[in-house]
Amino acid sequence: MKKILTIAGSDSCGGAGIQADLKAMSANGTYGMSVITAITAQNSMGVFGAQEVSDDIIKKQIEVIYEDIDVDAVKVGMLSSSNIMNIVKENLLKYNAKNIVIDPVMISKSGFSLLKEEAIETMKKFISIGDLVTPNIPEAEVLTNMKIKTEADMIEAGKRIIQMGAKNVLVKGGHREDNCTDILVKSTGEILSFKGERFNTKNTHGTGCTLSSTIASYLGKGYSIDESVKIGKEYITKAIENSFSIGSGVGPVGHFVEIYKKSNTKY
Repeated sequence: MKKILTIAGSDSCGGAGIQADLKAMSANGTYGMSVITAITAQNSMGVFGAQEVSDDIIKKQIEVIYEDIDVDAVKVGMLSSSNIMNIVKENLLKYNAKNIVIDPVMISKSGFSLLKEEAIETMKKFISIGDLVTPNIPEAEVLTNMKIKTEADMIEAGKRIIQMGAKNVLVKGGHREDNCTDILVKSTGEILSFKGERFNTKNTHGTGCTLSSTIASYLGKGYSIDESVKIGKEYITKAIENSFSIGSGVGPVGHFVEIYKKSNTKY
């Protein structure tokens, strides 16, 4: 079984972050491992607090994994400070980490800032180690200092992020009103579109985490970037279609829809 590492924050209600990553990895037939960078207090209504894990523990988590286990791919999510980014970057390079997927998490769906203002410039440098960077439109706008309204804008943003050193960039279109097509911009100059279906649901908690973790899982299995993104897009689309409520706010996507159906679970 392929072994995939997530380096991200913990979500106490299980819809996003480390918890969503591990669910997506398991659902896609890989073994998930985690390095927790921060602990958040959140529920379906939003994020109400966050506390960074100490530098030493973040570093030690990475070290002990790589010194014992062959890691086939890495998904990187919430890194809230420049210092944490530098620690993660230094250690991933130290262990020659492969198949790195970076989801540049900045703001939660409820508007809580998960990335310190001073760390934005560091993020622009950090993404250079990524085999794939997966910003949504608001994140891509911050990284590129441009407004994104059209697919042409998404392509231009992807090209600008490539210039920062990323090998491939998937600009996610879920925040657009007219469609939810994702655009893959490759350092080779190739540009691919991945169309999706929009569903009438508010339950989209953890979509970015789930997509990036699924892509990392397939890269770890030996699939190409194109194939991994295609499968990831199909998986997240189905998970959103089968999302459900757990509280009064935004619910999670259906990671294990096939298992739920087999067990006659109502959701």
